[in-house]
Amino acid sequence: MLRSTQSWVASFAAVSDLAGIVAGSRVWVPGPVAASMNSFALVHASWVGAARADSVSAASHAVLTPGALDWLLDEGAPSGLTVVVAGDALSPALAARALGAGLTVHHYYGAAELSFVGWGGHADDLRPFPGVEVEARAGELWVRSPYVCQGYDGAAGPLVRDPDGWSTVGDRGALVAGRLVVHGRPDAVTTGGATVRTAEVEAALRPAARGELVVLGVPHPTLGAVLVGVLTDPADRDAVVARARDELTATARPRRWVHAARLPLTPAGKTDRAALATAVAHGAEGLRPLTGNTVVP
Repeated sequence: MLRSTQSWVASFAAVSDLAGIVAGSRVWVPGPVAASMNSFALVHASWVGAARADSVSAASHAVLTPGALDWLLDEGAPSGLTVVVAGDALSPALAARALGAGLTVHHYYGAAELSFVGWGGHADDLRPFPGVEVEARAGELWVRSPYVCQGYDGAAGPLVRDPDGWSTVGDRGALVAGRLVVHGRPDAVTTGGATVRTAEVEAALRPAARGELVVLGVPHPTLGAVLVGVLTDPADRDAVVARARDELTATARPRRWVHAARLPLTPAGKTDRAALATAVAHGAEGLRPLTGNTVVP
């Protein structure tokens, strides 16, 4: 993707102001450089004169996915570390856990083509990034921003523009009283002839979960697919099921609930939904069905 130098510099300055990454900071970026969030973080650190830390113990700042943050907290994160979390939705529960461990937490939503779109403390606390306008059109997020790429250097991708300077990559979401609610890329599951977007189901249920929550479609012999909720904290089940009854139609409610102590991650550190769906479908070791799996409409 192609961006102007002016666009890069403007985004660098905004991130420095928000996250406090300045000359003298020490930035730990453990994820693969091929991921856009990590490549930006490294270039940004170089631009402001920050050093790249080789380990978290030597860092003042870290750029992590939610999965990597969860792992770091399990291992023992150093108090006083500032973390910038992206690449997937940072749940309020995980953010609170990090704050309780003495970390300063920032979270952003963006896309490689759009750059930064939203910034806040967690996924339920996102506001439009400085200088960025956001609107929702029929549940699809559109952005007007100085940070949007000029185009692709090669094959075309999902970026769409309109004549008024607005752009989208197809992510679903909404604006609620100035707050940016992101559902993610469309992930449609057809169950019993009805189409359900799992990202929207997750968004509805996540406030009831203290741990992580993922909703998947897995094959079913008669329904085509059935929705399965995966929880990292099994104690969340009752509260999440109760919220499903209150907030979702019968079709959109998960029919099975499974406990996974840890979610599988892609090489980029995001939840590996394909691997998790395969594991759930085959009853893989490490997954435990939760009592009372069927949710009656």
